[in-house]
Amino acid sequence: MRAPKPEPNAAEAELAFPPLRVSATVWSLGALFYLVAFFHRLAPAVLTREWMTDFGIHAAGLGQLSALYFYSYWLMQIPTGILADRWGPRRLLTAGAIGCTAGALVCALAPSVFWAGMGRLLIGATVSVSFVVTLKLAAHWFPARVFSMISGIALLAGITGALLAGVPLRLLVDAIGWRPAILASAGASAALAILLWALVRDDPFERGFRSYAPAARGACADRPRLFGDLAEVLGIRNIRLLVLIPAGPVGCVLTFCGLWGVPFLTQACGLSAPQAAGLTTLLLVAWAVATPLTGRLTDALGKRKPLMLSGLAAAIVCWAVLLYGAPRLSPAALTLQAVLTGIASSSFTVCWPLAKESAPLRLTGTVTGVINMGIMLGPTALQPAVGWMLDRFWDGSLSGGLRLYGADAWRAAWLLPLGWLALAFGLLLFARETGGRQAA
Repeated sequence: MRAPKPEPNAAEAELAFPPLRVSATVWSLGALFYLVAFFHRLAPAVLTREWMTDFGIHAAGLGQLSALYFYSYWLMQIPTGILADRWGPRRLLTAGAIGCTAGALVCALAPSVFWAGMGRLLIGATVSVSFVVTLKLAAHWFPARVFSMISGIALLAGITGALLAGVPLRLLVDAIGWRPAILASAGASAALAILLWALVRDDPFERGFRSYAPAARGACADRPRLFGDLAEVLGIRNIRLLVLIPAGPVGCVLTFCGLWGVPFLTQACGLSAPQAAGLTTLLLVAWAVATPLTGRLTDALGKRKPLMLSGLAAAIVCWAVLLYGAPRLSPAALTLQAVLTGIASSSFTVCWPLAKESAPLRLTGTVTGVINMGIMLGPTALQPAVGWMLDRFWDGSLSGGLRLYGADAWRAAWLLPLGWLALAFGLLLFARETGGRQAA
């Protein structure tokens, strides 16, 4: 176990805060790893035909293969949060990048669906550190007043990875095949691991600067009970509620854009595959652009619940129109609806400052891990569940040996993500407003 770092003292108080370029460099490397994580998270959306053909699987099997990433990612969130508070971001990020490289190699070289699944499982487990640790770095390297905006920018970095997993990945796969494309991503992860170890530091004090979170530095490293922090965090009502609330909008976005949106838009709406991929990409872009703006707005308002409640209400309406009205919408209306749906779904980002302010600052990593575990529960459950519903209501139609799903199957499947959105709205009513004030 790493020894505790020195407590802040009068001499440290005389140090200058780190220059923005230094903070941005350290934090951006963590965000870059989150970009890699999102790339692998969304890659199955454009590999559906290749995987179903190569591995001989149908909708339920494809959903399970894609969701293996989410299973391990989800299970690792709380351990990652605890380790982030105790061992620090630098070690976790570097180890995660190395593990991601290994997982991508296994997936790219997989001779069967079993080995492809093992690769997805390893990727999910190792990139699970990315977002938790990136927010941990933000708490130490940036002032608290911009934490919400930085959280949104982190998601913007992730969505950039999702965009790379859309049309660019599709073009690359068409040019060289899906296996070489995933091998290339493994090389990028290996290079990133070297940069992370060389340049990232857990706290500005390690670089001779004043920390923005001196009280949190090393505060958990010598605690006697490994899971005492977890018990303390889960004892907070807001944290328990926020385990399920943001999973609604995030689950909708990642289930639609990450796997089932392209098949839905091609089979139920008659779009071509490039058109469908472009529309899901547009939704992600709107989500990405709106998220840091939503974070900035909640910081300016000094309130958390009103913005999140209104966003969830809008998301319910927008997703219902998109999922059930898409076959009857014109291309222009469908495009507009995708943008509006992405914007409405961005309100989930308010969960990060709301959760952070509900618990002591020294537990930022554990809090982030718990909340991110809840968020990932959405796509982890919904991706295979939607596939299961599609297979259950399949009418027997085939095209080139692959199953085609009719309107009834899609209508039944989309009830699941919409139901979670409604549950999220109801649970948020019981959350306590923090008013932008950090818990002691």
